[in-house]
Amino acid sequence: MPRALITGINGQDGSYLAELLLDRGYRVVGLMREGAGERTSRIDHLKTRIDLVTGSLLDEALLRRIIEDYRPDEIYNLAARASSRQLFVDPVLTGDFNGLAVARILEAIRTVRPGARFCQASSSEMFGDAGEAPQSEATAFRPINPYGVAKLFAHGMVRSYREHFGVFACSSILFNHESPRRGPDFVTRKISMAVARIKKGSASSLELGDLDAVRDWGYAADYMHAMWLMLQAESADDYVVATGESHSVREFCAVAFAHVGLDYRDYVRVDPGARRAAERVPRIGDPSKARKILGWRPTVPFEDLVRIMVDADLAALS
Repeated sequence: MPRALITGINGQDGSYLAELLLDRGYRVVGLMREGAGERTSRIDHLKTRIDLVTGSLLDEALLRRIIEDYRPDEIYNLAARASSRQLFVDPVLTGDFNGLAVARILEAIRTVRPGARFCQASSSEMFGDAGEAPQSEATAFRPINPYGVAKLFAHGMVRSYREHFGVFACSSILFNHESPRRGPDFVTRKISMAVARIKKGSASSLELGDLDAVRDWGYAADYMHAMWLMLQAESADDYVVATGESHSVREFCAVAFAHVGLDYRDYVRVDPGARRAAERVPRIGDPSKARKILGWRPTVPFEDLVRIMVDADLAALS
Protein backbone atom coordinates (compact mmCIF):
# COMPACT_ATOMS: atom_id res chain seq x y z
CA MET A 1 0.00 0.00 0.00
CA PRO A 2 1.56 3.36 -1.02
CA ARG A 3 1.77 5.99 1.70
CA ALA A 4 1.33 9.72 1.31
CA LEU A 5 1.77 12.71 3.62
CA ILE A 6 -0.34 15.80 2.92
CA THR A 7 0.37 19.05 4.74
CA GLY A 8 -2.63 21.33 5.03
CA ILE A 9 -4.96 18.37 4.61
CA ASN A 10 -7.92 20.22 6.13
CA GLY A 11 -7.88 22.90 3.44
CA GLN A 12 -9.75 22.93 0.15
CA ASP A 13 -6.91 21.31 -1.80
CA GLY A 14 -5.92 18.87 0.91
CA SER A 15 -9.40 17.45 1.20
CA TYR A 16 -9.68 16.80 -2.54
CA LEU A 17 -6.20 15.29 -2.72
CA ALA A 18 -6.94 13.03 0.25
CA GLU A 19 -10.06 11.74 -1.49
CA LEU A 20 -8.12 11.09 -4.68
CA LEU A 21 -5.37 9.17 -2.90
CA LEU A 22 -7.75 7.12 -0.78
CA ASP A 23 -9.63 6.12 -3.91
CA ARG A 24 -6.32 4.87 -5.30
CA GLY A 25 -5.56 2.72 -2.27
CA TYR A 26 -3.11 4.96 -0.43
CA ARG A 27 -2.60 5.19 3.28
CA VAL A 28 -2.97 8.92 3.89
CA VAL A 29 -1.37 10.90 6.69
CA GLY A 30 -2.47 14.50 7.11
CA LEU A 31 -0.62 17.28 8.90
CA MET A 32 -2.66 20.16 10.31
CA ARG A 33 -1.26 23.16 12.09
CA GLU A 34 -1.70 23.39 15.82
CA GLY A 35 -4.96 25.03 16.81
CA ALA A 36 -6.77 23.95 13.65
CA GLY A 37 -8.54 21.05 15.34
CA GLU A 38 -11.99 22.60 14.97
CA ARG A 39 -11.53 23.57 11.32
CA THR A 40 -11.92 20.10 9.87
CA SER A 41 -15.30 20.32 8.16
CA ARG A 42 -13.76 19.59 4.75
CA ILE A 43 -12.33 16.28 5.95
CA ASP A 44 -14.85 15.17 8.58
CA HIS A 45 -16.11 12.50 6.18
CA LEU A 46 -12.57 11.11 5.88
CA LYS A 47 -11.46 11.03 9.51
CA THR A 48 -11.94 7.28 9.93
CA ARG A 49 -9.81 6.62 6.86
CA ILE A 50 -6.79 8.89 7.44
CA ASP A 51 -4.14 9.46 10.09
CA LEU A 52 -4.11 13.02 11.42
CA VAL A 53 -1.18 14.69 13.14
CA THR A 54 -0.84 18.27 14.33
CA GLY A 55 2.21 20.44 14.32
CA SER A 56 3.98 23.38 12.76
CA LEU A 57 5.89 23.52 9.52
CA LEU A 58 8.32 25.73 11.43
CA ASP A 59 9.36 22.72 13.55
CA GLU A 60 11.97 20.84 11.53
CA ALA A 61 12.46 18.19 14.22
CA LEU A 62 8.73 17.41 14.12
CA LEU A 63 8.80 17.09 10.33
CA ARG A 64 11.66 14.64 10.59
CA ARG A 65 9.80 12.58 13.19
CA ILE A 66 6.64 12.42 11.09
CA ILE A 67 8.59 11.29 8.04
CA GLU A 68 10.53 8.76 10.12
CA ASP A 69 7.38 7.37 11.75
CA TYR A 70 5.16 7.13 8.67
CA ARG A 71 7.80 6.75 5.92
CA PRO A 72 5.66 8.27 3.16
CA ASP A 73 6.37 7.44 -0.47
CA GLU A 74 4.86 10.74 -1.58
CA ILE A 75 4.72 14.10 0.20
CA TYR A 76 2.46 16.94 -0.92
CA ASN A 77 2.94 20.37 0.61
CA LEU A 78 -0.36 22.24 0.43
CA ALA A 79 -0.04 24.18 3.67
CA ALA A 80 0.38 27.94 3.33
CA ARG A 81 -0.81 31.32 4.54
CA ALA A 82 -3.07 31.76 1.54
CA SER A 83 -5.90 34.15 2.39
CA SER A 84 -6.14 37.17 0.13
CA ARG A 85 -6.41 39.27 3.27
CA GLN A 86 -3.01 38.01 4.40
CA LEU A 87 -1.05 38.93 1.26
CA PHE A 88 0.58 41.89 2.99
CA VAL A 89 -0.07 40.98 6.64
CA ASP A 90 3.02 39.88 8.60
CA PRO A 91 5.38 39.30 5.67
CA VAL A 92 7.99 37.72 7.94
CA LEU A 93 5.61 34.99 9.06
CA THR A 94 4.38 34.56 5.49
CA GLY A 95 7.97 34.08 4.38
CA ASP A 96 8.58 31.52 7.09
CA PHE A 97 5.47 29.42 6.40
CA ASN A 98 5.35 29.72 2.62
CA GLY A 99 9.08 29.79 1.96
CA LEU A 100 11.45 28.51 4.60
CA ALA A 101 9.07 25.73 5.65
CA VAL A 102 9.54 24.13 2.24
CA ALA A 103 13.30 24.10 2.73
CA ARG A 104 12.72 22.32 6.05
CA ILE A 105 10.56 19.67 4.39
CA LEU A 106 13.06 19.13 1.59
CA GLU A 107 15.93 18.81 4.04
CA ALA A 108 13.96 16.30 6.08
CA ILE A 109 13.31 14.29 2.92
CA ARG A 110 16.97 14.42 1.90
CA THR A 111 18.22 13.20 5.26
CA VAL A 112 15.42 10.92 6.44
CA ARG A 113 13.53 9.61 3.41
CA PRO A 114 15.58 10.37 0.26
CA GLY A 115 13.48 8.07 -1.91
CA ALA A 116 10.24 9.95 -1.20
CA ARG A 117 8.70 12.00 -3.99
CA PHE A 118 7.72 15.58 -3.20
CA CYS A 119 5.26 17.99 -4.79
CA GLN A 120 5.12 21.65 -3.82
CA ALA A 121 2.00 23.74 -4.37
CA SER A 122 3.54 26.74 -6.08
CA SER A 123 1.40 29.66 -7.20
CA SER A 124 0.63 31.89 -10.16
CA GLU A 125 1.26 34.76 -7.73
CA MET A 126 4.95 34.15 -8.48
CA PHE A 127 4.39 35.67 -11.93
CA GLY A 128 3.10 38.87 -10.35
CA ASP A 129 3.57 41.73 -12.79
CA ALA A 130 4.12 39.35 -15.67
CA GLY A 131 5.50 40.66 -18.93
CA GLU A 132 3.57 38.25 -21.12
CA ALA A 133 0.35 36.27 -21.33
CA PRO A 134 -0.30 33.46 -21.12
CA GLN A 135 2.28 32.52 -18.50
CA SER A 136 4.23 29.29 -18.93
CA GLU A 137 7.08 27.55 -17.14
CA ALA A 138 9.48 29.76 -19.14
CA THR A 139 7.84 33.07 -18.14
CA ALA A 140 9.96 35.28 -15.91
CA PHE A 141 8.77 35.52 -12.30
CA ARG A 142 8.05 39.03 -10.99
CA PRO A 143 6.11 38.63 -7.71
CA ILE A 144 4.63 41.79 -6.23
CA ASN A 145 3.51 40.69 -2.75
CA PRO A 146 5.10 38.76 0.14
CA TYR A 147 3.01 35.68 -0.62
CA GLY A 148 4.35 35.45 -4.17
CA VAL A 149 7.91 36.21 -3.06
CA ALA A 150 7.82 33.46 -0.43
CA LYS A 151 6.32 31.00 -2.90
CA LEU A 152 9.11 31.85 -5.35
CA PHE A 153 11.75 31.11 -2.72
CA ALA A 154 10.13 27.71 -2.12
CA HIS A 155 9.91 27.12 -5.87
CA GLY A 156 13.62 27.80 -6.18
CA MET A 157 14.44 25.43 -3.33
CA VAL A 158 12.50 22.65 -5.04
CA ARG A 159 14.62 23.04 -8.13
CA SER A 160 17.79 23.26 -6.06
CA TYR A 161 17.11 20.03 -4.18
CA ARG A 162 16.13 18.31 -7.41
CA GLU A 163 19.26 19.34 -9.29
CA HIS A 164 21.88 19.28 -6.53
CA PHE A 165 20.67 16.53 -4.21
CA GLY A 166 18.71 14.30 -6.56
CA VAL A 167 15.45 14.60 -4.62
CA PHE A 168 12.39 13.76 -6.75
CA ALA A 169 10.84 17.18 -6.22
CA CYS A 170 8.23 18.92 -8.39
CA SER A 171 6.51 22.27 -8.29
CA SER A 172 2.91 22.60 -9.40
CA ILE A 173 2.41 26.22 -10.46
CA LEU A 174 -1.27 26.44 -9.63
CA PHE A 175 -3.46 29.12 -11.10
CA ASN A 176 -6.73 30.03 -9.35
CA HIS A 177 -8.67 26.91 -8.49
CA GLU A 178 -12.06 26.96 -6.84
CA SER A 179 -14.75 24.68 -5.45
CA PRO A 180 -17.57 24.66 -2.90
CA ARG A 181 -14.80 24.10 -0.32
CA ARG A 182 -13.09 27.40 -1.12
CA GLY A 183 -12.77 29.75 1.86
CA PRO A 184 -15.43 32.47 2.22
CA ASP A 185 -12.95 35.34 1.89
CA PHE A 186 -12.10 34.50 -1.74
CA VAL A 187 -14.07 36.41 -4.36
CA THR A 188 -15.52 33.35 -6.09
CA ARG A 189 -16.97 32.01 -2.85
CA LYS A 190 -18.19 35.47 -1.84
CA ILE A 191 -20.19 35.51 -5.05
CA SER A 192 -21.62 31.99 -4.78
CA MET A 193 -22.59 32.50 -1.14
CA ALA A 194 -24.21 35.85 -1.89
CA VAL A 195 -26.20 34.40 -4.78
CA ALA A 196 -27.53 31.68 -2.51
CA ARG A 197 -28.46 34.14 0.22
CA ILE A 198 -30.13 36.55 -2.19
CA LYS A 199 -32.09 33.71 -3.77
CA LYS A 200 -33.19 32.52 -0.33
CA GLY A 201 -34.14 36.05 0.74
CA SER A 202 -31.55 36.51 3.49
CA ALA A 203 -29.52 39.13 1.58
CA SER A 204 -30.35 41.83 -0.95
CA SER A 205 -27.04 42.81 -2.56
CA LEU A 206 -23.38 41.97 -3.05
CA GLU A 207 -20.56 44.49 -2.89
CA LEU A 208 -17.42 43.82 -4.92
CA GLY A 209 -14.37 45.68 -6.18
CA ASP A 210 -13.21 45.46 -9.78
CA LEU A 211 -15.71 43.51 -11.87
CA ASP A 212 -13.37 43.56 -14.86
CA ALA A 213 -10.47 41.83 -13.12
CA VAL A 214 -9.75 38.55 -14.92
CA ARG A 215 -8.41 35.22 -13.72
CA ASP A 216 -7.83 31.71 -14.99
CA TRP A 217 -10.25 29.73 -12.81
CA GLY A 218 -10.31 25.94 -12.65
CA TYR A 219 -11.73 23.20 -10.44
CA ALA A 220 -9.64 22.35 -7.38
CA ALA A 221 -10.10 18.58 -7.66
CA ASP A 222 -8.76 18.67 -11.23
CA TYR A 223 -5.66 20.49 -10.05
CA MET A 224 -4.98 17.95 -7.31
CA HIS A 225 -5.13 15.24 -9.96
CA ALA A 226 -2.39 17.11 -11.81
CA MET A 227 -0.20 17.13 -8.70
CA TRP A 228 -0.66 13.39 -8.30
CA LEU A 229 0.26 12.81 -11.94
CA MET A 230 3.50 14.74 -11.41
CA LEU A 231 4.66 12.24 -8.83
CA GLN A 232 3.79 9.31 -11.08
CA ALA A 233 5.95 10.65 -13.92
CA GLU A 234 9.29 9.14 -14.87
CA SER A 235 11.21 12.27 -13.93
CA ALA A 236 10.59 15.27 -11.69
CA ASP A 237 9.82 18.66 -13.19
CA ASP A 238 7.76 21.82 -12.73
CA TYR A 239 4.40 22.38 -14.42
CA VAL A 240 1.88 25.16 -14.88
CA VAL A 241 -1.58 23.90 -13.92
CA ALA A 242 -4.32 26.06 -15.42
CA THR A 243 -7.22 25.99 -17.85
CA GLY A 244 -5.72 28.39 -20.37
CA GLU A 245 -8.91 30.48 -20.29
CA SER A 246 -9.47 33.85 -18.70
CA HIS A 247 -12.77 35.06 -17.28
CA SER A 248 -13.70 38.25 -15.47
CA VAL A 249 -15.34 38.69 -12.09
CA ARG A 250 -18.24 40.16 -14.05
CA GLU A 251 -18.60 36.91 -16.03
CA PHE A 252 -18.51 34.90 -12.82
CA CYS A 253 -21.32 37.04 -11.41
CA ALA A 254 -23.36 36.80 -14.59
CA VAL A 255 -23.21 32.99 -14.68
CA ALA A 256 -23.81 32.63 -10.94
CA PHE A 257 -26.88 34.88 -10.79
CA ALA A 258 -28.31 33.56 -14.06
CA HIS A 259 -28.13 30.04 -12.63
CA VAL A 260 -30.85 31.01 -10.13
CA GLY A 261 -32.82 33.12 -12.60
CA LEU A 262 -31.49 36.51 -11.56
CA ASP A 263 -29.64 39.35 -13.30
CA TYR A 264 -26.41 40.24 -11.48
CA ARG A 265 -26.81 43.91 -12.47
CA ASP A 266 -29.78 44.18 -10.14
CA TYR A 267 -27.78 43.05 -7.08
CA VAL A 268 -24.05 43.68 -7.47
CA ARG A 269 -22.69 46.98 -6.19
CA VAL A 270 -19.16 48.18 -6.94
CA ASP A 271 -17.06 49.51 -4.07
CA PRO A 272 -14.47 51.87 -5.62
CA GLY A 273 -12.36 51.63 -2.48
CA ALA A 274 -11.92 47.91 -2.99
CA ARG A 275 -10.50 48.20 -6.49
CA ARG A 276 -6.97 46.95 -7.07
CA ALA A 277 -4.48 48.42 -9.52
CA ALA A 278 -5.09 47.11 -13.03
CA GLU A 279 -2.71 44.39 -14.18
CA ARG A 280 -0.67 45.07 -17.31
CA VAL A 281 -1.38 41.62 -18.72
CA PRO A 282 -4.09 39.11 -17.78
CA ARG A 283 -3.24 36.31 -15.34
CA ILE A 284 -3.74 33.25 -17.52
CA GLY A 285 -1.77 30.02 -17.58
CA ASP A 286 -0.42 27.91 -20.41
CA PRO A 287 -0.94 24.25 -19.39
CA SER A 288 0.44 22.77 -22.62
CA LYS A 289 3.44 21.15 -20.90
CA ALA A 290 1.23 19.33 -18.40
CA ARG A 291 -1.09 18.30 -21.21
CA LYS A 292 1.75 16.95 -23.36
CA ILE A 293 3.87 15.19 -20.73
CA LEU A 294 1.35 14.22 -18.05
CA GLY A 295 -1.73 13.83 -20.22
CA TRP A 296 -3.57 16.15 -17.84
CA ARG A 297 -6.62 18.16 -18.85
CA PRO A 298 -9.19 20.02 -16.76
CA THR A 299 -12.56 18.28 -16.72
CA VAL A 300 -14.89 20.97 -15.34
CA PRO A 301 -15.60 23.98 -17.61
CA PHE A 302 -15.85 27.47 -16.13
CA GLU A 303 -19.64 27.72 -16.30
CA ASP A 304 -20.08 24.30 -14.66
CA LEU A 305 -17.67 25.27 -11.88
CA VAL A 306 -19.69 28.38 -11.09
CA ARG A 307 -22.95 26.40 -11.03
CA ILE A 308 -21.45 23.70 -8.80
CA MET A 309 -20.43 26.34 -6.27
CA VAL A 310 -23.81 28.06 -6.30
CA ASP A 311 -25.68 24.77 -5.95
CA ALA A 312 -23.54 23.78 -2.95
CA ASP A 313 -24.21 27.07 -1.18
CA LEU A 314 -27.92 26.82 -1.94
CA ALA A 315 -27.95 23.31 -0.45
CA ALA A 316 -26.12 24.53 2.64
CA LEU A 317 -28.91 27.04 3.29
CA SER A 318 -31.71 24.52 2.83
